[in-house]
Amino acid sequence: MDGDVRVGPELDTFSLLFPLPYRVALIIVLGVWAWGANLQYLSLLGIDVPGLIRYPSRASSTHPSHALSTNRLAFLLSIPLLLSLLLFWAITHLSPRLVIAWDILPALYLLLLLVLFALPTGNFRALSNYSNGAYKLSHSGRYRTLNVLKRVSIGGLAEASEGKFGDILMADVLTSYAKVLGDLFVALCMFFSRGRSATGMPDRGCGGEVLVPLVIAVPSVIRLRQCLIEYVRVRNQNRREGWSPARGWGGQHLANALKYSSAFPVIVLSALQRSVIARGGWVGEVALFRLWLFFVFINSFYSFYWDVAKDWDLTLFSSEEERDNPDHPWGLRRILYFGDPRLYYAVIALDLFLRCTWSLKLSPHLDHFNDLEGGIFTIEVLEVFRRWVWVFFRVEAEWIRNNRAPAQDDVLLGELHRRDTEDRID
Repeated sequence: MDGDVRVGPELDTFSLLFPLPYRVALIIVLGVWAWGANLQYLSLLGIDVPGLIRYPSRASSTHPSHALSTNRLAFLLSIPLLLSLLLFWAITHLSPRLVIAWDILPALYLLLLLVLFALPTGNFRALSNYSNGAYKLSHSGRYRTLNVLKRVSIGGLAEASEGKFGDILMADVLTSYAKVLGDLFVALCMFFSRGRSATGMPDRGCGGEVLVPLVIAVPSVIRLRQCLIEYVRVRNQNRREGWSPARGWGGQHLANALKYSSAFPVIVLSALQRSVIARGGWVGEVALFRLWLFFVFINSFYSFYWDVAKDWDLTLFSSEEERDNPDHPWGLRRILYFGDPRLYYAVIALDLFLRCTWSLKLSPHLDHFNDLEGGIFTIEVLEVFRRWVWVFFRVEAEWIRNNRAPAQDDVLLGELHRRDTEDRID
């Protein structure tokens, strides 16, 4: 990858071909396609995702499925993105001067993205007719999604009967989009700053050294607050009704809150590594890197453990008796909707690998990969891909918890039954 080859005073090669606003837009659109694929495949397995997130069912069998509606939205978002990018290349001829001058094109697409996603279907009857129904999407679906975003954006969490699992899924997805949100802020900051261009070389110090790290930290703050809300709910219920073994005392929610808190030192130290002040003398660059390495190691492996043991309810990190139970494949569980145990082992290995992409900085040949614009984009796409895979198994585990009564000798599901779903939220 030649993403660091300079072609002018403002741009590197990758930014010349694929400016920052288009990268942000592409990852957002990919996320919509990914959610549609989640809905489609899980539905084929008999898992009712809309039911789990308390999404209203279709009023008629003639209405498009939730997966089809999502894919139609993704298609509608993809076509103008492709056309905008092709027009951008045609106008600029990949000239650095013209690329910088024409930042209005990707900015207009980001505006269109917001309009198509947020406004009611009725405002686009002509578009719906022209597209032969491709935009006849469920307005209630997009309206509900925006309401969920509004609620979780301040760390809110619905009650279980009102879609709590959907809030948790949305907030967890936002944590995977943290760096994308940071890049969106950078692109908008550069677009509205005098003398700068959103299609110029990304300036991740735009707005000051603090704002971008704060934006990146917001999704983790949201999940942290949700975990604390869950802990307070359990504590208050115990005060009203007395302590119950099925409910527990809420300690798992505190442990989950600690997991999200472990992201903050990584964000702060990453910002300091980019800071001129940090390199200037009050702390050495090597010492700062070692401190960052310590915290990123804790965050990555704590998060990996939580993915496997808590989010997916696998027994890989359970006691030897549970892990070696002959009633299920080693380290997994009895009920496996995806069939082949080898797939589960492969996904565990994939999750570990993608949780540890930071290790590229330890390679003498790839240590600058995370500093290249192409490298940053690749890491962001891989994280969205990891989250897409994670959703399949997280939803599978939630479906099992809610729809399968444990047998008397079912070690894993019996434990879930005793502690109750309320104390097992990821």
